[in-house]
Amino acid sequence: MSRMSAPTERIAVDSTNLDTYLTVFNSLFSVYRPALIDSFIETLPQTLICVLVDRQHCGWQGDLTSIVSSALNEQVLSVISSVKAEACMSTSNLQMGDSTMAQLSSLQKMLTNVLSSDLPFYLQSDNFVALWNSFMDMAFLPAMSFMSDFMLRALQTPVDFLNLGLQFGIEIPTLDQSEKCQQGDLKQLIMWGMNHNVSWSFGQSLLDMFLAPETPPCVFPNPECQATGSIQFGRSATTSVNTPTYSLTCEQQNLNQLNETLCAAILGATSQESYVLYQMCQALSTLSQTEVIKVWRNMCHMIKNVSLPLIEPCGDPGTTQSSRIARSTLSLSKLLCDYQNWTVADAVDPALVTMCSENDHAAFILAVCNNVEAVQVLVKNPSNAWVWEFCANVSDTYIVNLYCSYNMWTAETIDPSIVTFCWYNDMERFQFFLCDSIPFFMVVFSSEENNWLRPNCSEPPPQIAINTLVAESCKYSEWKNIRAITSEQISVCIQNDEVRFINEVCVNHTFVTELLLNHANAWVEQYCTYSIRNPPTSPPPLSMEVWCNYSKWTNVSVDPSVVALCWQYDQIGFHQNVCCNIPLYDKLSLHVDNQWLIRECSDNDTTNVLEQVCIYSDWSHPTIVDMTELALCADLDTENFTRNVCANATVLQNLLANLDNTWLLEQCSNLTAAGPGGGAGNGGGLMGFRPAEQCQYSSWALVLPDAALLALCWDYDQANFISFICADSSMLTHIIREASSLWVGTLCATYTAPQTTSVGGSNETTPQPCLTRDLAKKLNWTCSTDFSTFCQPGASQLQGLRVLLRCGIKIIQPRLENLMNTQVTLMVKRATSLWVVLLLALEESHLTSLRVTENIQLSVFDSIVIYMDSETNFDNKHVLLQCFGKVLTSLMQTGRDVPTNFFLIKEYFRIPLSHLRSVLSAADSIIVREILLYYNRNYATLQLTDDYLHTMVSVLFQIHLPRDISLFPDMGLLLALATPSDILSIPPLQNNINALSIINFSIKNLSREQQQAFGRWFSQSMSLPNMTAGSLSFIRDTGNLIAYLPFKSFQYLSPAQLLDGLDVLMSNPLGLLKQQFIAQSLIGTFGNLTVDQIRRLGNLSCLAHPSQLMAYAGTEAFSVIQDNIRTCAVQGFSVPSNMISSLVLKSSDLQFPSSLTPQRVSELGPFLPLLGSSVLQQLTSAQLMPALSTLASVPFTPAQACVIFDKISANFSLALPGSGHLSRLGSLVSGVKVETLWALPTDVLLEALPALSLQTPGLTPPQVNTIISKLWASSSVSQWMDKVKPLLSSTPLLSVIAQVPLLLIKDTAVHTRLWNTQQAKALFKEAVVSHPSLSLQEFLSLGTLATGVNCLDLRQLFQNLASLSPLRDIMTFLREQPVSLHPSLKKCVIEELYEFDFFSDLLGDLGSQIALSLPLSTIKKFPQDKMDSLRKVIIQDPYYFLLLPSTKQAVLVDKMVQRLNMHTGLYTEEEFRSLGVMATFVTDKMFQKLDRSFFVDGLEFLQRFCYNASKRDLVADMLQEQGTFGPVKNWTSETLNQVDRFLFFLPKDTIQLIPLGLMSLERIERLFLSQQKWEREEFGSLCQKPSELFEKKQFVLQFFLGFLRIGRAPYTGLIPSCESLHVTQPAAWTIDSLRNMPQAAFRRCLELIGQDPFFSSSELLMLLTKTKEVYGIPSSFNSSVISQLGCIATQLSLEELGSLRLSEIQSVSAMGALNTWTSRQLKSLFSTVLNSTRKTPSQLDSSTFVALGHIVCGIDAPIMRILDPVEFSKAVLWLGRLNLSCSEQQLQALIGLLSHNLAFGPVSSWESEVFIEIGAIAAGLPDIAMSALVRKQIEGITPLAISLIPAGKFAVVFNQAQIRMFTYDQAIAVTEAQRSALSPVQQTALSMVLNPWEDKPVDFRDRSLGVAMHPCLFFYLSSILIMLLFSLG
Repeated sequence: MSRMSAPTERIAVDSTNLDTYLTVFNSLFSVYRPALIDSFIETLPQTLICVLVDRQHCGWQGDLTSIVSSALNEQVLSVISSVKAEACMSTSNLQMGDSTMAQLSSLQKMLTNVLSSDLPFYLQSDNFVALWNSFMDMAFLPAMSFMSDFMLRALQTPVDFLNLGLQFGIEIPTLDQSEKCQQGDLKQLIMWGMNHNVSWSFGQSLLDMFLAPETPPCVFPNPECQATGSIQFGRSATTSVNTPTYSLTCEQQNLNQLNETLCAAILGATSQESYVLYQMCQALSTLSQTEVIKVWRNMCHMIKNVSLPLIEPCGDPGTTQSSRIARSTLSLSKLLCDYQNWTVADAVDPALVTMCSENDHAAFILAVCNNVEAVQVLVKNPSNAWVWEFCANVSDTYIVNLYCSYNMWTAETIDPSIVTFCWYNDMERFQFFLCDSIPFFMVVFSSEENNWLRPNCSEPPPQIAINTLVAESCKYSEWKNIRAITSEQISVCIQNDEVRFINEVCVNHTFVTELLLNHANAWVEQYCTYSIRNPPTSPPPLSMEVWCNYSKWTNVSVDPSVVALCWQYDQIGFHQNVCCNIPLYDKLSLHVDNQWLIRECSDNDTTNVLEQVCIYSDWSHPTIVDMTELALCADLDTENFTRNVCANATVLQNLLANLDNTWLLEQCSNLTAAGPGGGAGNGGGLMGFRPAEQCQYSSWALVLPDAALLALCWDYDQANFISFICADSSMLTHIIREASSLWVGTLCATYTAPQTTSVGGSNETTPQPCLTRDLAKKLNWTCSTDFSTFCQPGASQLQGLRVLLRCGIKIIQPRLENLMNTQVTLMVKRATSLWVVLLLALEESHLTSLRVTENIQLSVFDSIVIYMDSETNFDNKHVLLQCFGKVLTSLMQTGRDVPTNFFLIKEYFRIPLSHLRSVLSAADSIIVREILLYYNRNYATLQLTDDYLHTMVSVLFQIHLPRDISLFPDMGLLLALATPSDILSIPPLQNNINALSIINFSIKNLSREQQQAFGRWFSQSMSLPNMTAGSLSFIRDTGNLIAYLPFKSFQYLSPAQLLDGLDVLMSNPLGLLKQQFIAQSLIGTFGNLTVDQIRRLGNLSCLAHPSQLMAYAGTEAFSVIQDNIRTCAVQGFSVPSNMISSLVLKSSDLQFPSSLTPQRVSELGPFLPLLGSSVLQQLTSAQLMPALSTLASVPFTPAQACVIFDKISANFSLALPGSGHLSRLGSLVSGVKVETLWALPTDVLLEALPALSLQTPGLTPPQVNTIISKLWASSSVSQWMDKVKPLLSSTPLLSVIAQVPLLLIKDTAVHTRLWNTQQAKALFKEAVVSHPSLSLQEFLSLGTLATGVNCLDLRQLFQNLASLSPLRDIMTFLREQPVSLHPSLKKCVIEELYEFDFFSDLLGDLGSQIALSLPLSTIKKFPQDKMDSLRKVIIQDPYYFLLLPSTKQAVLVDKMVQRLNMHTGLYTEEEFRSLGVMATFVTDKMFQKLDRSFFVDGLEFLQRFCYNASKRDLVADMLQEQGTFGPVKNWTSETLNQVDRFLFFLPKDTIQLIPLGLMSLERIERLFLSQQKWEREEFGSLCQKPSELFEKKQFVLQFFLGFLRIGRAPYTGLIPSCESLHVTQPAAWTIDSLRNMPQAAFRRCLELIGQDPFFSSSELLMLLTKTKEVYGIPSSFNSSVISQLGCIATQLSLEELGSLRLSEIQSVSAMGALNTWTSRQLKSLFSTVLNSTRKTPSQLDSSTFVALGHIVCGIDAPIMRILDPVEFSKAVLWLGRLNLSCSEQQLQALIGLLSHNLAFGPVSSWESEVFIEIGAIAAGLPDIAMSALVRKQIEGITPLAISLIPAGKFAVVFNQAQIRMFTYDQAIAVTEAQRSALSPVQQTALSMVLNPWEDKPVDFRDRSLGVAMHPCLFFYLSSILIMLLFSLG
């Protein structure tokens, strides 16, 4: 213990003389003065520290300090104890609860005596006021200047020492490296604010603590004077926040370090502002932490010992001897409430009864309520009728037992008032005795006053067992007979089984529709619509007293469901306590779920309410009527109120017993006044109350009026009342002696003042003297305080002086602040803040009762709001929001208004993304709820980024939701933003009906990944066996959520459950696997499904086994099954062949097609393409025409469509204008011959174009060219642009060029048309001719024409703008273009943007097209955030990523996953999904680490992606792992259903291990269909060549059908049907099986077989032989057969080709589409065409050139030169896209045609648009012309044209500079032969274009170049040069 510590036992001094103390002090000072003068004071800080740390050797200064402290210690304590004893002695007899106030009582007594003297009159004199004002004017400024200097010198050091001490003892929370911190309390918040320039303002709070508040409490007792609790704005279930408290004690060990206090700044400063403080800090710096703790403890104990006597309350006065007798303030029981006399009738005034009940509560209950005689006497006076209810309320059971002893009642003793009391308080028992006992009945009704009783003695209805009733009435599965279901039955189910009713009845739209057939059930539809959108919660226990405690709603958060419950079951109370309570109404209506309150509370229809409230019959008896109900009836039910209240003296008298109802007199007077004289002034209009007769003021001096009469006279005779009572001070004093009449003094002080006679003799009103009010007025102090409260008789003058002092401080404060300099102001604020911290510490230790926390909360909150509004450094806000979140929450709950609270909530939406997770994670649940509430209200206006929202949702779901599951209902809007990992972190809510309803309602609008995540989440808490064993209605009870279970869980659902919940399942998007499981489970299990059930299955029927469906043959359901299969075909859903052949087609349909009825043809429409042209040939026009509307939507091939059109053309005139026949053809338009189209009028073509453009497959290229040529030849084309829009991109450039000027002038929508690149370039050049320098707005106004911009114009535009914002607008503009950008434009954009410093900031605006053109050398420099932006760009538009070469894809993804830190550890589902389309392009090593649980659960999802050969092998291995599906030999049918098309990934030797019994032809066909479906989808159509898996598919089919296995009998269906070939693939079957097909079947399949590209030449030759067997010699082939031959035609000999009839464009087009002809065959074909058409080469038109296709290369070069250049130029758009096999001479001849003056003109004038248009033909440019090409020409050369240039020519015509101009797409088109012919310099230039994607030479054409190919020294030098260039770049 320190040598300075005080003794534990305090010294008690009985009496002490202050002179003795002064003598001791003078002596001590005389002794020690020399030492003090020399050096003692200078070394005092070091000495004090040394002593406090208990060191033994502190020098003579230490010894001196110890001696002085020991000598002074006892003396100081003695002085304090003496003063304390005197204070306590003077107040020992006062009973005061607060010790602090008790010690001030003597001072109050002194002030009271002073105020009772004449001093107040002197203070109010004019002389004193003038003197005071003169003093303030003259001396205030100098005095304040002196006081400022004195305060600065005197307080600075103590404040610094106090601050230092508090900084040691109070640890201020800070963020650690992981951005975490402990929650701070209010003290720590204030200390933190002092260090961070928060402007605390505690002046008002301190005034509230020590002086009277601005709004004083009620002075006189009044039931309306109640403390208003603080309103809590929030929806928390708790009423307060668990705010942390950091205790400040003397024994604490966790003191802060020295460098965490202000000593760190003082010791590090160059100058010393405070020498003493510097010495103190220097001394502390030499101590260890243990020694610092010891200093703290010793100093704390010293201060505590000194201050404890002042803080402790006085001792028990009973323990001290006193000669005086204690005086009570007022003994009511002895003076007024003499209950012994209350049994005498009319002996007690009703006002006295009221006063005693309120002020002598306990005695009143014992003396009155427990005394039957006293109560009976009192209630005989109507004014005392309330006594019954009062006694019943305070002692309900006892009073009832006391008075309601029915066996004691006799006719002589029964009292009507007791009867009334017992009836209302013991009705059930009272009524029982009345009905059960005739004698008792006679006793009660022996008095006429009891005739109002109406007992109900009828037998009560039998109790209905509601559970049994619901169980019997609500068997929804048995509601078959709709007519038998009554409205009452529906109502019972809704009221008692609402959730099941909604989930089983409302969701079944078919059933609801049938219910509505009964008009009495019309309301059900509206109910179901509302309930599905707003799912109900489980009903709470209907205890209105508990749930609807409106008095508590103001201070607690009320759930919207409770608000709705109370509205439903307590509308009267709700309307009174909520709708009529504006603050509570405003609070509740803020919540979004309570918006209905606005409608309900504003509803003026009060009829129902009035009927329940205004029960006038009850008011005729003594009862308590709520005043709000009374007012409601008076205002809204005027007529009845006047008749039943105003005209009924008994009722009116009963109501007037309540003094609050005196307003009824005036109300009734107004309602009943009729004619003159009816008013109050005449004394007769106040319903029995006559002031002139009853207000006899002169008699009140003898007999005081009762409280009611006093109130009535004040209200209705106020003038006389003021004159006779208020003006007579003696009378007023006499009246206000009664406690119930104190209000008279208050009102008289306000309304009256004594009258004095002026000099002129007139009377003037002079106010009564009042010290506080008069002083304030004299001193000109204008305060908001109402002094009249303290000027009334009996008011406390001391309280008035406290108010006056407060007023003066507020008046003088601004002057003080203006006079104090900045240093003093800051010091005072700092001292005030430290003082508040100390007070908080004392309050936490229960050492003071000043309510510090309560008083400063608003001030702290306001200061924080101001600070947050002005602070710009988020680091400070970060600490506030995170480390003081709970404190801020508690402060926010005390906020004055909601906008202020929301200001704080808004700060959470301004948090930088990098800090959002840490701040939200530390937020209190109440804050989180407020954040959600604010977001739900303002989400539409909040401009939050996706990253912000996703981070917020992640924190809420993963951190806060597990802590407080009640937050979930507020997260409905955020479900769409939750990631799968967020969803999986939700706690189990499977038993929470409300939560499941929210999920079920929202889940359909979520993404597929989110839906699947919810399914996995739901399955985690489910026992799979229990699913099957669950109730029949399990699916309906669960709702939509069940549809998204993982298949491994979904497959446990029983067939019975699936059937019962089929409507729920069908209303959700099910995967193919689940659809197949449902179909096969239901149809395989139940053989007697009804027609309705089959119809509800819909397309799922197509997934069942055909053999199962055949069981319904001959039944009514079979036609429904056929309709379902037909619907599948219409919707493009393919089915196995045997399903078509067995369920749809009949044998007669194929054998005798001509016998089909038109209806049957229409039914077979979707399947006719499978039947082939041979069957269509046998149909007649009479059969086809009635079915035309159906056939027009069937996707026939052009050959099939041609057959049908030829059949109907005789009765179908296309040329008739306005007939619309061409439009009616639909997809059959592809069968209209080109020759026919040429003959049609332009109007007919224009009319049909919009309809034809929507058809699939639509027009053929020759048809398109024909239509375009006709329309664009007209000068009116600009007027038809809207109609020719569908064919715009296929319009030849030559046709557009001729119309460019006209289009720009007359076509107002020219900037919105979907022009192709070459057209846009031609239009762009013309559009900007007059704009040499484009502005941003001019460029953006060009619309789609801007895609034709050249690099020169774009570079100039970028240089002119050269800032982030406009360039971002341009990038957004280009990204949103509806057409693809040309590679040259993308290259130009990247090269130009790369020059800007802000290039990386534009990454997110580039779009996938441009971003994927970036060099890898640039991409790999991206930081993590930019790489993530690139990831998002690719995911949003994966199309262009899939167009990249595979090697390029792999390199890009590898760089991305490395930068995003995904390349190590488990490859999780979240990472996989985050990569989108790129997920399967990761390295094999990473892919092998794929999470197996995700692999199994998401197998159907994984089948959407692309897999290269190595990934397919990895997937095959994963499928066979023991943790997935195990060895193939153990696979089941369900396994194969899940594996699906991944089966083709298995090696052939593994495929052979699959059990043979599982691989039927149906399953094989479904596997083929699945693979084909994927190949047609977005990913499959781009990322995999059909040839990659052909061999595997062929093996599966041939192996399991027995073609490849020796010793096994071949499959019975060895010869394939035409339907099976359509489902599988002709080339997958053996050639022998095809050759053995019946001729009829072969005819049907000829076109299909001919289109298969996987037949070898030998196989095609055998197929040609089969074709000749069926159709005869080639010369007999008609146009239809030729169109169907396809690849088979390539095996025809030259003679056979020459014998073909190629007179129709259709057959020519079929031959010209093949690219495997030999040069000799091509020549033969061209000759055949000329011979068949009988045209010369110069007569060929553009449509014929388009149809010729590859046959163009069969034209000799000399003949080419005589072709029509214009017609050929119009066809070059189509021909240039073909990989032509023309010779160099032929291509040069074609170039000659294109360079004709009537075509594109000389080559030198060509720009990029011409090169783009001519495509492959550009390879024929002469060497000289090609070598002279410039950049804008080279940019237009297509990659195909590059690849067709001969290798030798390529090396000659392109120098290194020209090669360097290539785009990436052009560079990768360079063939190996071309590259080999290049010189090293040219190769280096080519590498410069290719290799920016990598630092080493990589050929992204999926081949490695290998440096060993060129082992020359120059190659190595050039390679080094390339690497250096990249390193510099």
